[in-house]
Amino acid sequence: VKEFILLGLSENRGVQKIYFVVFLLFYTLTVAGNLLIVLTVMSSRHLNSPMYFFLCHLSFVDVCYSSVTAPQMISGFLVENNTISFAGCIGQLFGFHFFGCTEIFILTAMAYDRYAAICRPLHYPMLMSRRLCGCVVGGCWAGGFLHSTLQTLPTALLPFCGPNKVAHYFCDVRPLLHLACADTRAASLVAVANSGVISLSCFLILIASYVVILVSLRGQKPAGWHKALSTCGSHITMVILFFGPCTFVYIRLSGDLAKDRSVAVFYGLIAPMLNPLIYTLRNGEVKGAMRKLCRRKVGSGNGKE
Repeated sequence: VKEFILLGLSENRGVQKIYFVVFLLFYTLTVAGNLLIVLTVMSSRHLNSPMYFFLCHLSFVDVCYSSVTAPQMISGFLVENNTISFAGCIGQLFGFHFFGCTEIFILTAMAYDRYAAICRPLHYPMLMSRRLCGCVVGGCWAGGFLHSTLQTLPTALLPFCGPNKVAHYFCDVRPLLHLACADTRAASLVAVANSGVISLSCFLILIASYVVILVSLRGQKPAGWHKALSTCGSHITMVILFFGPCTFVYIRLSGDLAKDRSVAVFYGLIAPMLNPLIYTLRNGEVKGAMRKLCRRKVGSGNGKE
């Protein structure tokens, strides 16, 4: 097999035209919103805490993560056969898991940051120093690369002799294993042990961290509860939207590919699109920094005129 045909979300031409408009809008909002967050954090002197440092990296990862699959899917709605080369398919598989796993690790690091800020405020500057934050983010990228390599290599080395129709809108492990002309039980176990265990264990760590935060707030006044929950609320929302569908797909050895394809839309496209809205609508500091950035851009534009 030298190329694969991605079947996409629907084979109905009328539905595909609707999907083209909808997902083009989704992707545009994803890129514009996340790049705005990156630009806002990098240009604001007030958004220099570890939380915003992690948020900046999360938004950048979201742009890359959605860009691995969305352009191919959107362009596929306009053609009869959405083809992708074998090398392109393996590259898409690697990129999707690389950025996806990096995002999981960054979200986990953000949970630790919230735990340190709320439960150990006196030690917070030492626990979350700039150097440590840089090392943590570097570790997140390295962990994502290692995970993606271990996920991609066993699949890429399998023989593919036909058919070549991938029952998904992008190249993922399970749809490709269905097309391999070999025994794929070992590769399936590796995929679950890799993706499934990482997503589930990180999700449990996140839940545990928020249980500890809630327990530590016992006896505090309502104002303290409100402040703590307002800083964690955005992160909890993002975790549920991303980890829930992701864990559902990758923790199983086998499953309905059509159902997996529909669920993948949530963690592959919708969660990265909602990330800017979740973090800006609930965060006055970010909204204030964005307004200042827009005023500076408008002011500089008027000055040039």
